[in-house]
Amino acid sequence: MAVRTFDRLRLSWVRVSLLWGGVLAVVWMAWSDAAGSAGLWARAARDAILYLAGPGVLAWLYGERLGWRVDRRALRNTLLLAAFVLPFYLVGSSLPTVRAYYPMWGTSPALGAFLPHAVGQFVIVLAAETYFRGLLCVGVRELGPKSVLISPVLYALQHAAKPPIELLLSGPTDVLFGAVDYRSGSILPSVVAHGLGLILLDWL
Repeated sequence: MAVRTFDRLRLSWVRVSLLWGGVLAVVWMAWSDAAGSAGLWARAARDAILYLAGPGVLAWLYGERLGWRVDRRALRNTLLLAAFVLPFYLVGSSLPTVRAYYPMWGTSPALGAFLPHAVGQFVIVLAAETYFRGLLCVGVRELGPKSVLISPVLYALQHAAKPPIELLLSGPTDVLFGAVDYRSGSILPSVVAHGLGLILLDWL
């Protein structure tokens, strides 16, 4: 009887993913408010703890996957998505409101200075995509295509301080990234596209 009662009380993977995703979002925002304007590596450490390790440990405990996989379909969709978004990043990098916001952390375009900067950015991107597209999209693909609509809402709430034009475009971009990852069963396309965009915005 006790075992059956426990089985009834145990939340499904989809439910616990959504609940855990909400908890991580609240903690991330509270940590952001407490930390204020943090440096690149402080931000990378925070995101790695909450958005990389947080979902990763949960997936390991449940024996589930978060889209950390690479196959032919994922590689093809990665190339297509990167090629599609590249022109938008190039145009966006020339807008005054966007240029006033980036780079978010001071750096130099010189390779020796920018390379460590790019590594820190990659950690942030990998963590963000593991959370937004891994835990809250590919990880809950049982919900069907509507799973791609979860992360845009959370992202907008957490990044309200970004330039209005970027925030406005982030919704459709998030849906696009989520849809490609959902079809790929992998977060590789959004990791590459997001990372490419962030690096370009800081470097150009």
